[in-house]
Amino acid sequence: MPRSLEIIGFNIESCGIAQLAGAHRIELCDNPAEGGTTPSYGFIKAARKKLHIPLYPIIRPRGGDFLYRDEEYRIMRTDVGICKSLGCDGVVIGMLQADGTVDVERCRHLVELAYPMEVTFHRAFDRTKDPFQAMEDIISIGCERILTSGQQPHAQDGAVLIKQLIEKAAERIIIMPGSGVRSDNIVALAEKTGAIEFHSSARIRTGSMMRYMNEGLKEKLEKVSVDEAEIRNLIAALHHPIA
Repeated sequence: MPRSLEIIGFNIESCGIAQLAGAHRIELCDNPAEGGTTPSYGFIKAARKKLHIPLYPIIRPRGGDFLYRDEEYRIMRTDVGICKSLGCDGVVIGMLQADGTVDVERCRHLVELAYPMEVTFHRAFDRTKDPFQAMEDIISIGCERILTSGQQPHAQDGAVLIKQLIEKAAERIIIMPGSGVRSDNIVALAEKTGAIEFHSSARIRTGSMMRYMNEGLKEKLEKVSVDEAEIRNLIAALHHPIA
């Protein structure tokens, strides 16, 4: 099967760069310092207009853990509806119970609400106490893929678990490695795990274009963007034969 690369779009500029560089899908997020939260209505609308590749906004009302109050869950339901109304191809979700299991009931309701959009379960998966049971629960609620680093800080460190998950999934769900995926390790990661989809931020920080800066505030005012050359290198690596 052809391999594919998902890139995080933290701003509208990054979305355009990623698409131009050959990314196959965009996960749309705000607040990179928080690990990604739900983008604004205006951002989703602009990204949908700009992109012809699949667009999956994350549905995450705040940073921190993945144990949500009822008010937060209602916000998530509203945001899923907004994504559907704006013509997104999918959404990215993840909710857990306090005991480290998947919040099956509420996740299932979000998947049902999202239809016909597809649904990815994000790295909340890496906080579950039993990844194999969590995978079965996520399959049961109808998600199409799981984004995971193999319950380690970086996907290359969790390659053994990722490989086991792919084998046990038996093509019932896509297991997509993410976190620390770069052009210099993606081939080795593919060989070790058998994964066919990969997730990367290809992140760089860029300085402000302001000519005037108030030096007294002692702030750099950098922003997160994506490295076009790195995305092209990632794509090129995926096109090479992998053992």
